[in-house]
Amino acid sequence: MTARARVRAPELIGKGGWLNTGDRQYTLAELRGRIVILDFWTFCCVNCLHVLDELRELEEKHRDTVVIIGVHSPKFVHEADHQAVVDAAERYEVHHPVLDDPELATWKQYAVRAWPTLVVVDPEGYVVAQHAGEGHAHAIEKLVEELEAEHAAKGTLRRGDGPYVAPEPVATHLRFPGKALALPDGGFLVSDTTRHRLVELEPDGETVRRHFGAGERGFVDGSPGQARFSEPQGLAVLPDGRIAVADTVNHAIRALDLATGDTTTLAGTGRQWWQGSATSGTATEVDLSSPWDIAWFGDRLWIAMAGVHQLWTYDPVEGTVRVAAGTTNEGLVDGPGDEAWFAQPSGLAAAGDRLWVADSETSALRYVDEAGEVHTAVGTGLFDFGHRDGPAGQALLQHPLGVTALPDGSVAVSDTYNHALRRYDPESGEVTTLATDLREPSDAVLVEGDLVVVESARHRLTRLRLPEEAVRVADRAHRTQRAATEVAAGTLRLDVVFQAPAGQKLDTRYGPSTRLLVSSTPPELLAEGAGQGTDLSRDLVLADGVTEGVLHVSAMAASCDDDPENEYPACHVHQQDWGVPVTVTATGASRLPLVLAGMDDQA
Repeated sequence: MTARARVRAPELIGKGGWLNTGDRQYTLAELRGRIVILDFWTFCCVNCLHVLDELRELEEKHRDTVVIIGVHSPKFVHEADHQAVVDAAERYEVHHPVLDDPELATWKQYAVRAWPTLVVVDPEGYVVAQHAGEGHAHAIEKLVEELEAEHAAKGTLRRGDGPYVAPEPVATHLRFPGKALALPDGGFLVSDTTRHRLVELEPDGETVRRHFGAGERGFVDGSPGQARFSEPQGLAVLPDGRIAVADTVNHAIRALDLATGDTTTLAGTGRQWWQGSATSGTATEVDLSSPWDIAWFGDRLWIAMAGVHQLWTYDPVEGTVRVAAGTTNEGLVDGPGDEAWFAQPSGLAAAGDRLWVADSETSALRYVDEAGEVHTAVGTGLFDFGHRDGPAGQALLQHPLGVTALPDGSVAVSDTYNHALRRYDPESGEVTTLATDLREPSDAVLVEGDLVVVESARHRLTRLRLPEEAVRVADRAHRTQRAATEVAAGTLRLDVVFQAPAGQKLDTRYGPSTRLLVSSTPPELLAEGAGQGTDLSRDLVLADGVTEGVLHVSAMAASCDDDPENEYPACHVHQQDWGVPVTVTATGASRLPLVLAGMDDQA
């Protein structure tokens, strides 16, 4: 049996209380005897949503020994709203208890530095592993099996039903709809995201004509009753009249023929794209990653690939896909498409010579020109957000998910976490507010001079007249609640901690199996140490005179089964991006450990 460090797990504290437990409050002591997996997540984070999907099989397979607890740790102000967390747990089918921790109390107790982070607590209440990012389900599965055997032998494993109590279902025509499309006859097609289907509505936006999809999660082509989707989002009309569908959690682009009602697959394999996978090729043979919205621009279908912070395109003539912009690094960097950085692009709208992009995690409005160059109209980066109108250079949004081209050349932004509809005028460079008191608007479509807004958290379409005058809103500016890490001036040792899972080793058959990319905001923060390399440890030199900023760290490690008899061992990729706010102080640390997988032995 592998020896492990023994670190007592801190208590679970959250001012918002517990969800999915039938109003019961739990302590770790009450869960003693079970293997507890803490999933530190926030519902804006697409990587956190990926981990929810990764954990579903493990959760079902080990239901009598494992208790997964989602510790909701908000980035945005809206995510600290308790009802928003309740909505998110239903929206993303979270079938385990959730601790609502709006003040990040438990996050701080466990020294978490990134979303998502998984912490494993053994049946005796000790932390035995920590994993940041995606791709760790197989490692946790191995650890769970090891812990089950160890604690069954010791008599410290307790089997039985877990604390999850499902909330009462609610009857509505739509449930957390994502995107909408206006049909030629005045009706609407809506992605009914949480119910894994598409709904066709009459022009009143309420009366249901037809459903497409069986209403259960799956990846199946066929007739309206046979087809299955998994949290579909964006919709766009193809030149042949079919409707393209961003089938987000299936990592696929589907096509719906309204005349026949049949659904087919255009792109994607159903598998999630990982570093090292193909970035172009035959569309149905290339993996995608959480496509969130789509739009026809030029002679291609553009795809907001939220899961890897990129824009891709699909060519229906050639039947191929390829990366068009973005490097997979998360942030806000303009320039040529192959150098630009995005952060969960989630809304697209074509208008003339521009493709507008709602870049959600940077709370930004951006666009791609006909030459493929990326520009930012509104927004400054990952950590600044709020509700402020005025000149675009100082205006603020909060996690927008949708963008809509207006007839006068301006664009409407579904400013999701501000519950507002905003407007940006490229001619004047001004940002204004068109409407407030919406509930998580995620898209809007123009119909006869009105805007029909998808109010996702009110489960409906809402028709608004375009106002002649903007709504006046008091300025609200925010930064993420995460406390800055105090570091010492001079040399800072960066250690990305990675321990290969039991029974695996680093895959070095084709060269180094690790990658580390470091940059900073502002760039002047780092005098030395920025750039890419293969060593997971690096000395960074902080520049004199720069006292605060953000370190952007992206790490990847590949491990394979350690069995010399197996010619084709199973391999797994582990990866995570960190944005670490830092402040330079006289008493700050000279080492910055970031745990990708395992335990930090120097802690």
